[in-house]
Amino acid sequence: MDTVCPALTDLNLNPDLSQDGDSVSDLDDQTKVEDYGGFADLSELPIEVSDKRPTCMRCCRPVKVCLCPFLPARPLQVSTSLYIVQHPAEESRVLRTVPLLAACLPPGKCKVLVGRRFSEERYPELATVCKDQRTLILYPGSGAQNLEELDQNFSESEHNVIIIDGTWSQAKDMFLRNSLFRLPKQVQLQSAPSSQYVIRTQPTNMCLSTLECAAVTLSIMEKDHNIQEVLLRPLQALCSFQLQHGAQIHHSKEHLLRTGAYDRPMPKNKRKIKRMQRLLTNQNI
Repeated sequence: MDTVCPALTDLNLNPDLSQDGDSVSDLDDQTKVEDYGGFADLSELPIEVSDKRPTCMRCCRPVKVCLCPFLPARPLQVSTSLYIVQHPAEESRVLRTVPLLAACLPPGKCKVLVGRRFSEERYPELATVCKDQRTLILYPGSGAQNLEELDQNFSESEHNVIIIDGTWSQAKDMFLRNSLFRLPKQVQLQSAPSSQYVIRTQPTNMCLSTLECAAVTLSIMEKDHNIQEVLLRPLQALCSFQLQHGAQIHHSKEHLLRTGAYDRPMPKNKRKIKRMQRLLTNQNI
């Protein structure tokens, strides 16, 4: 004898009808109207699409503030190849100098590699460059030789220069944590001029932007001071435009400390305090 569970007799097994006999689709329509309420008309409004400002493909600046008129008409012919190892945070900065540098040089003469860690497995080309005896890495320190004093004729063969692009703390971290960067000969600039990148704060008066470092380095290695003037022209135009539109001149942290104009809270970390003291005593940082 078949038995029927009493609870099943109360269930509605017809998916198209409600317990009151109404069509489920009708109930759904009523529910939608109640849910939308006064917002039903909003679905008919046009969607506003925010257009991103068009960017110049050469200088990577917005078209309205394009700096191409200040770039050389033709790329500078140099024998030295630059490898810019760039911290990822630099990619999002609006006032970057590396795109201006790359726009001034021939394709393949300024290669940009973005990352924090550079292993031989992931960057075989960079590893080959680091192992090349004709490669220099520009990074100041006690183990660095002055580029101006090297007894080397750079015109005899093509050379490579690795430059770390980032804040000074980022550059230090990248240099110390990547063993590949300790393979090339380490050099520094002794006779570099004061930075013209006045719209960004530098640690000391002698610190330069990546573009300025490359400009001085290329002018020394190529024995052509005109290279420095040509490369600095777009940087000067960039800073001039920003200052004309509300930007303020940024003095170095060293200058602010010496003149008593440093208005930020002094650090409590002992390592940072010692760094501040070295800035005041003009010691190598």
